Amino acid sequence: MKFSNQLVLWYLSNKRDLPWRATVNPYKIWLSEIILQQTRVDQGMSYYLKFIENFPTINELASASEEQVLKLWQGLGYYSRARNLHFSAKYIVYELNGEFPLTYNELIKLKGVGDYTASAIASICFNEATAVVDGNVYRVLSRYFGINTTINSTKGIKEFKQLAQQLLDSKNSGTHNQAVMEFGARMCKPQNPECETCPLSNSCVALDKKLIKELPVKEKKITIKKRYFNYLVIQTEDNRTKIVKRNKGIWINLYEFPLIETQSEIEENQLIEHEKFEELFENISTSIKLFNKDIIVHKLSHQHIYTKFWVVNTQSSEDFTLSWDTIRKYPVSSLIDNFINEYKTH
Repeated sequence: MKFSNQLVLWYLSNKRDLPWRATVNPYKIWLSEIILQQTRVDQGMSYYLKFIENFPTINELASASEEQVLKLWQGLGYYSRARNLHFSAKYIVYELNGEFPLTYNELIKLKGVGDYTASAIASICFNEATAVVDGNVYRVLSRYFGINTTINSTKGIKEFKQLAQQLLDSKNSGTHNQAVMEFGARMCKPQNPECETCPLSNSCVALDKKLIKELPVKEKKITIKKRYFNYLVIQTEDNRTKIVKRNKGIWINLYEFPLIETQSEIEENQLIEHEKFEELFENISTSIKLFNKDIIVHKLSHQHIYTKFWVVNTQSSEDFTLSWDTIRKYPVSSLIDNFINEYKTH
């Protein structure tokens, strides 16, 4: 209980003034937690405010089209979060009659909601005594108690969850959970933690044994895959182009220019000879220019995408009907968005 009390005292004096902390509305807490997965608070804030402005209640979110949701999410990455958010909003409104789940066991059934998010909502909104364990919590607990169990192993996940549950102040679970997460984000940081002013420094094992940089321990499992994208940016005589909706992968249902993916980097002559190019521009004259002189490397957590944007000037065609003036209405990846911004000002 001493551990919890010290963290809560620190939290009440030092917590950031964040909009989702001024409410226990489960819709708003859920929205904030989904946005903040894999996202820093300073980056996620504007997205949270945009979503609340456009979809002030879960009913408005459920009524929106997926395209509207993805457009608002544009630039935040990990788009499955947005698709799952929208799916679960519709499920709550249309299958649960708008009644938001009240318990951890019901919350975890929602698509896109795992142990951490279910625990956060249940404890903050309904004061259910269930501990949160995220990257911040792993770091605080592993350092404070000197635990070198691998945090992303089956054993580690179980061990840290049990420890977090034992430390939880069951009568004040929402505040306790927010305190330990805030403490990890602002005091016990991954790099250069604030050990000199830390209220737990007198009893921190990692600090005493000089293990701050070694803890927590995480297995490196990710193998980075290299992919080679060649986007065909069609520019017709009457200022038209073509974009298509992706039907698979991480950017599913986002829009992009016609894509030729290859096993390695290719040059113009190889592009022109590709069957997809020939199919798209059959019996149409074209001139091609590579827009980016240096290949663009778009880095995602599990893959690096080596990208070339080929501007294809061509004659008008009934296959190329999208006006460049309306292209910004469509949800696209940040890779495509960055290109459009540069191309339009070029």
